[in-house]
Amino acid sequence: MFASGNPGDVGLLTDLYELTMASGYWKQGLADREAVFHLVFRANPFDNGYTLSAGLDEALDLLESFRFGRSALEYLQGLNSPDGQSIFDAGFLDYLENLRFNCRVDAVPEGTVVFPYQPIVRVQGSLLQAQLVETMLLTIINFQSLIATKAARIVEAAGGDEVLEFGLRRAQGIDGGVAASRAAFIGGCHATSNVLAGRKYGIPVRGTHAHSWIMNFPDEPTAFKAWMDSMPGSGVLLVDTFDTLSGVRNAIELGRELRSNGRELLGIRLDSGDLAYLSIEARRLLDEAGFTQTRIIASNDLDETIIESLKAQGAQINTWAVGTRLSTGWDQPALGGVYKLAAYRDGDNPWDFPIKLSEQSGKISTPGIQQVRRYRDADDRFVGDLLYDETSGAGDPPVIVDRDDPTRRKTISRGNSSEDLLVQVMRDGHRTRERESITAIQARAKAQIAALHPTIRRRLNPHRYPAGLDLGLAQRRQERILAARGHG
Repeated sequence: MFASGNPGDVGLLTDLYELTMASGYWKQGLADREAVFHLVFRANPFDNGYTLSAGLDEALDLLESFRFGRSALEYLQGLNSPDGQSIFDAGFLDYLENLRFNCRVDAVPEGTVVFPYQPIVRVQGSLLQAQLVETMLLTIINFQSLIATKAARIVEAAGGDEVLEFGLRRAQGIDGGVAASRAAFIGGCHATSNVLAGRKYGIPVRGTHAHSWIMNFPDEPTAFKAWMDSMPGSGVLLVDTFDTLSGVRNAIELGRELRSNGRELLGIRLDSGDLAYLSIEARRLLDEAGFTQTRIIASNDLDETIIESLKAQGAQINTWAVGTRLSTGWDQPALGGVYKLAAYRDGDNPWDFPIKLSEQSGKISTPGIQQVRRYRDADDRFVGDLLYDETSGAGDPPVIVDRDDPTRRKTISRGNSSEDLLVQVMRDGHRTRERESITAIQARAKAQIAALHPTIRRRLNPHRYPAGLDLGLAQRRQERILAARGHG
């Protein structure tokens, strides 16, 4: 989705300072300087042991259509600085009119598990262009990776039960709701209530009915029968409009009638109250009446913590419909990804590797054109990730150095297989990697999570996955920090 709906506005999907910097680069003759930026994040969300990457496909769509249309340029022309003067020169706006994105883009395929300080996306090319797409990339990758990770946690908590995403009405706007449905499916949800997302991405859609349906009829049994007559293929009833267990009994009575006509009561939904107690009692009533295959679906502000608690209490729930706390990220509203300059050069000169310092060690950048190499053991399980500089290559044997504590190191055996995570996805403004189906991305996410040790997948106090810098890159980073602080 794109909020404006006007393709010529894609260039405006940015913060003002990106455009003012671009204008400055143009004025200073730096627009065509070759630069490399990395999109990274500093901490796994929700105190999780990993993050699930998502959003790349939609980011590439916008990069391919990146442009400033006439109405966008007219808007920029009318922007004034505090002194009343136009912010942008006419010559710069003429430059933007003909601008098309043609940088190199390498990225981690969607559905890949990633870890802090690893590039998810790497952009190399014109400094001006690479700078301008910062906000666009961050807003898409940050949000969808956040929601995909939340969904993966919920699916893990459900322990193989069906999980449905029901969050559109509580999501952060229309675009946010559609993006959340996509990301939640990547994270492992089985279906969505969001019909637009279902059509747009090919996600299965599911739904029952609301309490208002029941309230429009003289009593619950009449409402149940009317629903089954109206939607004969949807044998699921919402049973808690008045009294939940009475609703279950009414559903059973209708189920007997359905069965006599060759149909089945497929499921009931609980949307309020003590879900553990009510589901246990509902299961007892259903089983005693011979409806052992009737599913119990639960909703009501669920998340991974509540699902784990309900399962620990013996709740008899087969399907979890999760809405608000999934589609909004609830307990962490943003991933916190950043986009940092890591290298630049003029013409054929050697690369310069700048560094950003900070009083907070986590905000100190890593210089270099970075790639991530992931190692697997003989059982195909992930054993460590090495961040190295492509201009110098990875050390042999590979030594993973903790970014925050260089004394913590892990040497990877030469016998381990490996793969580089950043792959070519765009050249000269066009995709170079075939578009993937949402089901293929979901399957990758499932396989990636399965390749992590169970201690890394656990929800509380997950084990820390070995991910860090190549020895050579760690040494360069340390030297640059010391030099920048006057100790070189």
